[in-house]
Amino acid sequence: MCVVNQKGGVGKTTTTVNLAASLAEGGLKVLVLDLDPQGNASTALGIPHDPGTPGTYEGLLDGVPLAELVVDSPEADNLQVIPATVDLAGAEIQLVHMVGREQRLARAIRSYLKDHEVDYILFDCPPSLGLLTLNALVAAGEVIIPIQCEYYALEGVSQLMNTIQVVQRELNPDLDLSTVLLTMFDARTKLSAQVAREVRKHFGEQTLDAQIPRSVRIAEAPSYGQTLLQFDPSSAGAKAYWRAANEIANRGKAR
Repeated sequence: MCVVNQKGGVGKTTTTVNLAASLAEGGLKVLVLDLDPQGNASTALGIPHDPGTPGTYEGLLDGVPLAELVVDSPEADNLQVIPATVDLAGAEIQLVHMVGREQRLARAIRSYLKDHEVDYILFDCPPSLGLLTLNALVAAGEVIIPIQCEYYALEGVSQLMNTIQVVQRELNPDLDLSTVLLTMFDARTKLSAQVAREVRKHFGEQTLDAQIPRSVRIAEAPSYGQTLLQFDPSSAGAKAYWRAANEIANRGKAR
């Protein structure tokens, strides 16, 4: 599942790590592949990602088998991570001249899955529609779009939809926009309710019932190198991510 939205600050990484931790704590085997050069998903999952640390860059650019790059996360027993470092920042330029540049991650994933059983792979994408995100879209089976309940929530989503349709048509016909998750929902404001209605109107079947609330605790957790489920499991945000993960897992069973 590819967690993507080219807008920054919508909760992509927060969504990736907390869904991954929730699914893993539910007994599923989960792999998070960090594709953002900032490495925030790696930080939140307690994985060191200093410059030079083997990770996504080596898998994409150097062809290192993903099995050699996987690291166990302390956040959950069934949770593993392939970290991202700042080295990944140059990958966009380096990939441009490579043959089959859009397919490199898909090939690496297919090779990994021949010998490793995983229930979910979550790709945490950078806030852009460049070659890193494109590689994730080609490798993924499903797309999760986090949409914040704020002004201009749907700004840029049409561009993202166009990109997804091009990928479906040209590179990955099996790609499915399966999930939309409302984030930063503030029940005290009319704006959040209005945005939620608008999103559900556009993405009725795809939008999860669970809504992630605006919360200081959600923002604090990454600074401690933890997911929200570890940092404050009784918080409203943690419970919301549990519900969202449960919906996703149940949808997966129904397919």
